[in-house]
Amino acid sequence: MKSNLNSSNKIFEKELLVKSTTDNLAKIREFIKAAAAESGFSDEVVGKIILAVDEACTNIIKHAYKYSPEGNIFIKIKLENGKFTISITDEGTHFDPNRVPEPNLRQYYQQKRVGGLGMFLMKKLMDEVKYSAPSENKNQVVLIKYLSS
Repeated sequence: MKSNLNSSNKIFEKELLVKSTTDNLAKIREFIKAAAAESGFSDEVVGKIILAVDEACTNIIKHAYKYSPEGNIFIKIKLENGKFTISITDEGTHFDPNRVPEPNLRQYYQQKRVGGLGMFLMKKLMDEVKYSAPSENKNQVVLIKYLSS
């Protein structure tokens, strides 16, 4: 883990690289918790950020890597000008977020479904959620939370 911290301006970058196993979700949550708390977010907002990142990483493990423990999940956090940006990159199966429909929550609960709300949750918990494919074999989700929100 690298860290460049300038506490007077509250600007930093941190990086974490882990293998795509559910065992590493706890390590990811701790990494996010420490960085978000250091950024000055309230405990409630820190919890929302952790949940959004946990959902994103769980989706990568399940869908991009299909539970293979050999994949890499690269997380980069940047705080600058009150903007907390979490970039999560994987090299798994390509993902098209436009193919995921907005859930009908009433129907979802009536059917007592479990799972499938990850993208919906990420969008509700964060200020911005962006998906891209920075190269042919990479997927990236960027989660943004503003300190003022």
